[in-house]
Amino acid sequence: MDKKLIDRINELARKKKSVGLTAEEQAEQKKLYQIYLGEIRQQFNATLDNVSVKEKDGKVVPFKKAYKKQG
Repeated sequence: MDKKLIDRINELARKKKSVGLTAEEQAEQKKLYQIYLGEIRQQFNATLDNVSVKEKDGKVVPFKKAYKKQG
């Protein structure tokens, strides 16, 4: 994850708490949050791609496939 992105998110959050944000800064903050959350979701999905579940019968299946069976 880009350190500059996180630094800017934190900078805007501090400013929001202290003096408030302009309309442009609010729009920027919203956009940065969307980018940040998108990256977190990608990382989470990549992690799930590497997780396996051992079923009661001893068979090991990818987590996403095991989860779909129950739904």
